[in-house]
Amino acid sequence: QVQLVESGGGLVQAGDSLRLSCAASGRTVNTCTMGWFRQDPGKERVFVATISRIGSITYYEDLVKGRFTISRDNAKNTLYLQMNSLKPEDTAVYYCAATANNYSRSSSIRSSSYEYWGQGTQVTVSS
Repeated sequence: QVQLVESGGGLVQAGDSLRLSCAASGRTVNTCTMGWFRQDPGKERVFVATISRIGSITYYEDLVKGRFTISRDNAKNTLYLQMNSLKPEDTAVYYCAATANNYSRSSSIRSSSYEYWGQGTQVTVSS
C-alpha cells in the first residue's frame, strides 16, 4: 500500500509559478513509477507528467511541455511538479499517482495504470 498526500496548490495569477509536492508513505516510493494528473469539474482526469522509478525518464503532456517539470526525491519519498508560466487553462485539481509497474510511455500516461492516488490539490490560475 502507498498513501499519497499532495500539497502546494493555491490561487495564483497567470505567469506565476507553483511547486506541488506529493508525500508518499507505506511502500517505498523508489519502487513506483509516479505521475501527475489533473481534472476539471465534470471532465475526465487527464495526464500531465510521469517519471520512472529512479527519475531517469520523464514524459509530459504537450500542453505543459517546457513549462512544467516533474521530479522526485526518493530519499524523501516525495514527488514534485514545478509549474512555471501558469495559464488560466492550467486551473484544475491536481492528483499525484503511483504504480508498482515499470515505466512505459504507453501505460504511464493512462490513469487506469495507477493503483494509488492522492486526494488532490486545487490549482487556480486567474487571468
